[in-house]
Amino acid sequence: MPRLVRGRYIARPAETPADLAAALTLRAASFRDGQTEDADAFDAVCDHVLVEDRQTGMAVCTFRLLSLGSGREIGRTYAAKFYDLSGLASFDGPMVEMGRFCIRPGRRDADILRLAWGAIARVVDGMGVHMLFGCTSFQGIAPGPYTDAFALLGQRHLGPAKWRPQEKAAEVVRLARTPHHPPDAKLATKTVPPLLRSYLAMGGWVGDHVVIDRDLGTLHVFTALEVRAIPPARKRLLRRVAYGSEPGVS
Repeated sequence: MPRLVRGRYIARPAETPADLAAALTLRAASFRDGQTEDADAFDAVCDHVLVEDRQTGMAVCTFRLLSLGSGREIGRTYAAKFYDLSGLASFDGPMVEMGRFCIRPGRRDADILRLAWGAIARVVDGMGVHMLFGCTSFQGIAPGPYTDAFALLGQRHLGPAKWRPQEKAAEVVRLARTPHHPPDAKLATKTVPPLLRSYLAMGGWVGDHVVIDRDLGTLHVFTALEVRAIPPARKRLLRRVAYGSEPGVS
């Protein structure tokens, strides 16, 4: 992935041990309150991306990408630790798992997320990716604050039955297609994490249950986006960030 500069920020691959250390430090601050490190075996097989503040050089966002030739490789993903992904084993086409996406605590600039998606768009175009997927996280392990969000996801955003993950984790919260608690859409939208809102705005979908991850102290839901499902207007916006214009368009 080439470097992408837009305004105050730059998105670039993590290329050196110092770059990876910066990514891991940011992850620790985001997922573990800076108390312990956040590293695992997947770091060695993934490509890592940093978004930095050009004025300070500070890493403000990071994520990692694991490339798959097709669904036949789905068992080697991070998500496969928590979900039975056998339904996706027949998916025909390149896939990328995006993981450990985080923005520095306290940073509220929407341009950070926008630039991150621009960088992802370049990866998707460059590799001919057909599906982007991963685990998107809600803070904490108590489902209560997310009752409306989970009801909305179950009612409007469940993925196709043929691709949808089956339960594997020890502790899960089911998402009902017809929830007992009618969701307050405004409250639900406020409690859905920005990354997940972005996925859904582009036509993404979620699995039918949320995993309680006590190690990270989060709740996470399997999320996927079939590239062909992205609305044309949204693709144009992404490519405007990624290239300044659509590829081949002056």
